[in-house]
Amino acid sequence: MEHGVTEVSIHHEPSSSTARIWKVFWILLIITMVELGLGLSLYALSLPEGLRMHLIKGVIIILSLAKAYYIVSVFMHLGDEIRNMIMTIVVPLMLFIWFILAFLSDGSSYRHLRNKYDPYYKERTTVSPKADTVATKSGGKD
Repeated sequence: MEHGVTEVSIHHEPSSSTARIWKVFWILLIITMVELGLGLSLYALSLPEGLRMHLIKGVIIILSLAKAYYIVSVFMHLGDEIRNMIMTIVVPLMLFIWFILAFLSDGSSYRHLRNKYDPYYKERTTVSPKADTVATKSGGKD
């Protein structure tokens, strides 16, 4: 009796979730490369502080938020949840971001008020002539 050898080949079809993960990977890679290019251009071009520099920084912030959305939506599976579940996570997060911005603004305001120049304050770095003459007149004798 002869045993027939059957060839077994395992062909793995990528599932839709695997394809989705690869798609998000490429999107995140492209966004990261654009962010790096913009960030390096800030240093390479030596742009003066102004509108152009703030626009580039704004674009980088928007791209970072897009990356955060893709990561939370796909890898943390929040995109597959119902709307109420998403709102229970997103609304407190927005309040937390507002909280951070409010404290940064308040701290900046305090710093600017504290470091204001007072034209009436005279800082002395040398001995005043009056104090010097008093010391010399007494001749150090008490």
